[in-house]
Amino acid sequence: MNDRPQPILTEAAPAPAGHYSQAMRSGDDLYISGQLPIRADKAPLPDMGFETQARQALANMLAILEAAGGQPDDVCRVTAYIVGVENWPELNRIYSEMLGDARPARTVVPVPQLHYGFLVEVDAIARIPA
Repeated sequence: MNDRPQPILTEAAPAPAGHYSQAMRSGDDLYISGQLPIRADKAPLPDMGFETQARQALANMLAILEAAGGQPDDVCRVTAYIVGVENWPELNRIYSEMLGDARPARTVVPVPQLHYGFLVEVDAIARIPA
């Protein structure tokens, strides 16, 4: 039995742009790296509004979760970094649509800026029984 953490990689989310993995699985625990609103194929988003960016970042997170065999109910914690505290209500709306009945613990962190000028980044921790 291999007790070492195992990387998770899916083509349904953007490949890591640096020295990190999309996610790491350690036993039943899954640690999903911060996901920016970048399409898996790197094509530009149809617009750069907050809603489009939030949907893409959350879709990336959910694609990695699914690649690890999980679903939204398996998510224990999400951290969302948003530029502009005024975007918080919009994040809540989109988040509840995309996660459905799942209600993981969550922290929203307003920040002055994110990499590449994006408006949102999300990471997550999930527990997926083997």
